[in-house]
Amino acid sequence: MPSDPLTDLDPEQRQAAEALRGPVCILAGAGTGKTRAITHRTAHLVHTGTADPDQVLAVTFTTRAAGEMRSRLRALGVGGVQARTFHSAALRQLQYFWPRIAGGGRPSIIESKLPSIRAAATRVRLGLDPAGQRDVAAEIEWAKAALVTPDAYVAAAASAGRQPPYDFTSVQKLFAGYEEVNSERGQLDFEDLLLLTAAAIEEHADIAREVRDRYRHFVVDEYQDVNPLQQRLLEAWLGDRDDVCVVGDPNQTIYSFTGASPSYLLDFAKRFPGTTVVRLVRDYRSTNQIVALANQLLRDSRLRAQAGDGPDVVFAGYDDEPAEAAGVITRVKALVAQGVPLREMAVLFRVNAQSAVYEAALADAALPYVVRGGARFFDRPEVRQAMTVLRVSAQAEAESFAGVALPAAVEKILEAVGLTAAPPSGRGAAREKWDALRAIVGLAEEVAAAGPSADLEMFVAELASRAEAQHAPVVEGVTLASLHAAKGLEWDAVFLVGLVDGTVPITHATTPAQVEEERRLLYVGITRARRHLSLTWSAARAAGGRRSRKPSRFLDGVRPPDARGAATSGSKREAVAVSAEDAALFEGLREWRRGVAAATAMPPYIVFSDRTLAAIATARPRTRAELAAISGVGPKKLDDYAEDVLGVVRSEDVASS
Repeated sequence: MPSDPLTDLDPEQRQAAEALRGPVCILAGAGTGKTRAITHRTAHLVHTGTADPDQVLAVTFTTRAAGEMRSRLRALGVGGVQARTFHSAALRQLQYFWPRIAGGGRPSIIESKLPSIRAAATRVRLGLDPAGQRDVAAEIEWAKAALVTPDAYVAAAASAGRQPPYDFTSVQKLFAGYEEVNSERGQLDFEDLLLLTAAAIEEHADIAREVRDRYRHFVVDEYQDVNPLQQRLLEAWLGDRDDVCVVGDPNQTIYSFTGASPSYLLDFAKRFPGTTVVRLVRDYRSTNQIVALANQLLRDSRLRAQAGDGPDVVFAGYDDEPAEAAGVITRVKALVAQGVPLREMAVLFRVNAQSAVYEAALADAALPYVVRGGARFFDRPEVRQAMTVLRVSAQAEAESFAGVALPAAVEKILEAVGLTAAPPSGRGAAREKWDALRAIVGLAEEVAAAGPSADLEMFVAELASRAEAQHAPVVEGVTLASLHAAKGLEWDAVFLVGLVDGTVPITHATTPAQVEEERRLLYVGITRARRHLSLTWSAARAAGGRRSRKPSRFLDGVRPPDARGAATSGSKREAVAVSAEDAALFEGLREWRRGVAAATAMPPYIVFSDRTLAAIATARPRTRAELAAISGVGPKKLDDYAEDVLGVVRSEDVASS
């Protein structure tokens, strides 16, 4: 633990950390270390005696972010600080104060709105298919987050330009019926937690006094995503005080469809005169090339790259989605050959339906993957079983592992639940179980690296803490996720796929404000990448389909001239782009291909496609095995051309050295 939380902070981060009293607003660009700034500020708050740990409440939007914040605060010696999501903090307070608010038994909290929506639909005699149920749930969530009651829904939805799945009156009836069903069943949804907690503080002076005596300093992460309901709860917590620090980035506002508004962040200094405003602009995450692209896309982005140079951003158009997916697989294999772990790669798309083609392509290539948004890690039966075995071993067999490195001990214990040295073949449930168990071992390696004295008992406690927060470890495999789900995450290599008009921006983004939010969504995707970034699109959905789709308008002016579009109808020439450092090798390979084609009287693309040559130029294989790993290099072509191709690669390496 550092003796001084201000060490190793850059000037702007230090300015934020030293602003201990009064309102503080941190405008933090992507990759600028906002979590570092607010956790070190919180530690400084405690270490200077300005606040006791249990007087600080830090709130954020996801259990993962809250778990990450708690882990960092513990490492800084201030583990007593409460770091929770809005809903978790509200639930804790509501459960405590419930006897004073309502008396009787506490209501149940529903995990899903769908059963109540189905009951409401039956009452109003409206048939809803599963997709319709989900759309109505989203509309009710928006209304409650915006503090809109059923009676006010029609006017408010029309004014906000909402486009619900059914007419406004039908949705209003479903909304009213939904609230009636929940009331009759004595249950609350997640929005009710926030609303009732705020109301309890507003309407009960004794509750307000107790809450405000307990929590005297507040930190709000991702403040650009706050909605009116969350803001109301924050104001109830604060009362007439101003010891609040908010952090956010207006350029990452991508949740307005849920009721979120960046106005609370942008107008913070107006609402709190005397606010200390700090701007974090040093991007430590991404290379110069990636930051330059992000700044090009959003003209008001002022990120300053600190991570140095890296490979050029790759732009490529394809004839169809299967070809686009194959191109991504080729690039994934090339990066693996360069030593990039699969867990440090992500394929990001605008809508979840785009995931299927990449799941199939990765499975065909025998590459493991993880679909973000699937079953929660700590809810998996094999993970629960593993935690039980580890807990029992820590209690009964701790002495047996004295002197054994923590990762080795965990690995040995998990053999009892099926962990093997090598993964099972194929994808399927067996491989997913193995990946989950290996992820627990990986977490043990992280814990041991952070504290060499960590033992089995400490690791079991860390697992329990993470399970409570749903702060899952990283599972080996390429991540597949929507752009929205990727918010707050980062990888060494990111593939932004399906970048065509109608998808990015999405078709239903019709107003200028909606289109600009789609642009910010692409910006979020770009800034998830640390070193390798690829942006691709395809002219047709299915192989052989009509190639009518156009690259996203957001790419106009930011993609290079040699990546202007996909292959044109009737042409065998592919649109591929290679980095500047690989361009000479790519042209050398094409020159070699022309010679082979002339000598054998066959079209050049039959020898190797441009796409395959680009992949070879990027991967720079040194052996037959590395060349064989590239998509488009089959056994026959390997036999026919391996020595020649490897010779071209060696010659170019010598020429450029």
